[in-house]
Amino acid sequence: MADPAVASGGSLNAGGRGSGSKAATSPAENYYMARRRTLQVVVSALLTEIGFESAEKAAVETLTEMMQSFITEIGRCAKAYCEHTARSVPTLSDTVVTLIEMGFNPDTLPVYAKRSQRMVITAPPVTNPPVTPKALVAGQKRVHPAHIPSHFPEFPDPHTYIKTPTFREPVSDYQVLREKAASQRRDVERALTRFMAKTGETHSLFKDDITTFPLIAAQPSSIPYLSALLPSELELQALEETDSSEQDDQTDSDNTAGNIISDDPNADKENPMLPPNGVVPSAKNNEDNMIDNPYLRPVKKPKVRRKK
Repeated sequence: MADPAVASGGSLNAGGRGSGSKAATSPAENYYMARRRTLQVVVSALLTEIGFESAEKAAVETLTEMMQSFITEIGRCAKAYCEHTARSVPTLSDTVVTLIEMGFNPDTLPVYAKRSQRMVITAPPVTNPPVTPKALVAGQKRVHPAHIPSHFPEFPDPHTYIKTPTFREPVSDYQVLREKAASQRRDVERALTRFMAKTGETHSLFKDDITTFPLIAAQPSSIPYLSALLPSELELQALEETDSSEQDDQTDSDNTAGNIISDDPNADKENPMLPPNGVVPSAKNNEDNMIDNPYLRPVKKPKVRRKK
């Protein structure tokens, strides 16, 4: 009875505090340490029933590990037998078969539970299990119809069936569109003004502070009337289109005249003034010799196309 290999309840508490000296960092670790301490209390109570008074810490830890492994193996085998019979929750028969498989006689359990020297252990403090974050729940879940067994997985949450449009309807209000266009135009003008003020020369309204209210410096031109004399881009484009159309018309008329002369063999006798090759020189050659200057070009009226 004096064997120092067993611990009493007080020694167990000391051993439990020693094993749990490291602070747990998560709720799962706290839950595991609480179950481990409960098993240490059970081991110490069983050994006290036998008659041991004290124990070493290593002996208590070894017996606790053996009991935890035994209980874990019972649960694993019971779950395996349960799944082998296409069930999800183990029953008493699964546990009995597991004990028999492990070499334990289940008939001795009632006698052992009714022993006279059994010690009653106070209930351990309630520890909250690790909280798992809840998923988003919207609406009510659908229940299984009558033809679907209840052990089948549940239907997904209702929010998985919700359809959310990913586009916005265009704004068609006249007032909103006008306000938006005005604000955009104002922003563009302001940005352009700031850019020109930062990159070019500016004048300030206040001599003390140059950065306040900068004004874009005006750059006078050396020949102020030159912009009035030069034609604009639109006018040049219109002139080019008119010239190209007139040249095409004149080229077509020259080709027609040349074809008429070549078709008539007696044309040389009737028209002795034609050149030997029979082609009348066009005015295009004369225009090529002229200087390409808009101020020296002859006045040409724009061609007006009449609507048919």
